[in-house]
Amino acid sequence: MIKHEGLKEEFKYVTKPDEQEHIGGLFASGDMLMQEIAYNLITGQNDQVGILVKKALDSDYSANIVLDDGLIAGMAIVGVKFRDNIIFVPEVLISARAMKAGMEHIEPILSASGVEPIGTVIMGTVKGDLHDIGKNLCIMMLRGGGFSVHDLGVDTKPDEFIDAVMEHDAAIVGMSALLTTTMPNMGTTIEAFEDAGMREEVKIMVGGAPVTQEFADEMGADAYGANAVDCVQRAKELSTSNK
Repeated sequence: MIKHEGLKEEFKYVTKPDEQEHIGGLFASGDMLMQEIAYNLITGQNDQVGILVKKALDSDYSANIVLDDGLIAGMAIVGVKFRDNIIFVPEVLISARAMKAGMEHIEPILSASGVEPIGTVIMGTVKGDLHDIGKNLCIMMLRGGGFSVHDLGVDTKPDEFIDAVMEHDAAIVGMSALLTTTMPNMGTTIEAFEDAGMREEVKIMVGGAPVTQEFADEMGADAYGANAVDCVQRAKELSTSNK
């Protein structure tokens, strides 16, 4: 239940029923401190996010609770607003900086706990496409969700994806595209994995503003992520199916 008035206003931008259920579920505890963290992250108050995260950890909130119910929950709304053109690159970068301010307190605790990553993901924007904000948002959420992620950047060739999978023994590949002209390169990359005899070993998920579930199915992808939160959920499902 969302009690924070500012966060209630931000949540109004989440209009799709499935996203309302999913993202709303992140605030199910009704904890005001977590909602305050989420709201300050959305509005880009990085100093305040750092202060509130430290306050929560000093008050015996677990690092995972602060990460999931505060930082990731807030970033989920940022992802929806960015996808729907309510905010743009500068605002996303400001919110990302606020999340980083919170993660500076959380990462040492998670590292010290010795928890093994859920899985390893290779992420990249496909060949010919230089857009990376959406991809970077997904990477941030995946890392927050417990994955080890290797970022290949933009304009990534099929053989670079293949080499990275082999180097890092990754079971999941995530491909992003923002241009309709570069979307077919997702299919080209999937074919390259088939030609290399590696398709059965790797699960492939795709996403990006022009990408749809229908396109993902046509390309032969294993999953489609509609947004950054969905990306993490699909990766968890793929990781489970690999075991």
